[in-house]
Amino acid sequence: VYMGNVCSGFLGQAPARQAVIFAGLPKSTICTTVNKVCASGMKAVMLAAQGLQTGAQDVILAGGMESMSNVPYYMKRGETPYGGMQLVDGIVFDGFTDVYNKFHMGNCAENTAKKLSITRQQQDDYAISSYRRSAAAYEAKAFADEIVPIELPQKRGVPAVLFSEDEEYKKVNFDKLTKLTTVFQKENGTVTAGNASNLNDGAAALVLMTADTAKRLNVKPLARVVGFADGECDPIDFPIAPAVAIPKLLEKTGVD
Repeated sequence: VYMGNVCSGFLGQAPARQAVIFAGLPKSTICTTVNKVCASGMKAVMLAAQGLQTGAQDVILAGGMESMSNVPYYMKRGETPYGGMQLVDGIVFDGFTDVYNKFHMGNCAENTAKKLSITRQQQDDYAISSYRRSAAAYEAKAFADEIVPIELPQKRGVPAVLFSEDEEYKKVNFDKLTKLTTVFQKENGTVTAGNASNLNDGAAALVLMTADTAKRLNVKPLARVVGFADGECDPIDFPIAPAVAIPKLLEKTGVD
């Protein structure tokens, strides 16, 4: 099992192994947690594909999981100075801070928007389109076979809450979205709480196996892994990193 996870603070030892054992899989299952920031889940799938290609395994589960609601605030060890210490948000520090430029990744997004002349309206329109597609997909039960309801334990004596659907698309107010103030760049900024990624808990995974194993188990594949590629660029330009990886992949696979 390979599971991507970025903010592992306060999750306890070996998050991927926890997920596997609490899910009821054998304790002998080999588990690895992968952190490649935004691409953690995709990298987990790539590592799984490589594991199959090398013959190391026949069946591998891969995906990503994040529990942002569990990420703690940090305080450095050592003697507490006079006047107290300021707590550090683990989500911002470990997940959203460009350590090389010492600012939020939202500022990186603003930098990319300026370079590529991407307007606030274009970002708002894209966000609204995404929300509407999400709502339409839910109404059409497009992912009904892939969503697994989970029970959220409550305080003693209180029945568990069954969580079975994404709540975010129901919360959005399209009338207010286009009027939200920018977050990272007050003057001539474009990124807002409405057109940026939200803070959520969630997980997704898929099962990969070799063609021979699929035949042996009489499993009909949903897709075939044709190829994969990595791409890196200047950290401030991280939003366009896929544009570095995709041409490599197309060249490797011979796709025009």
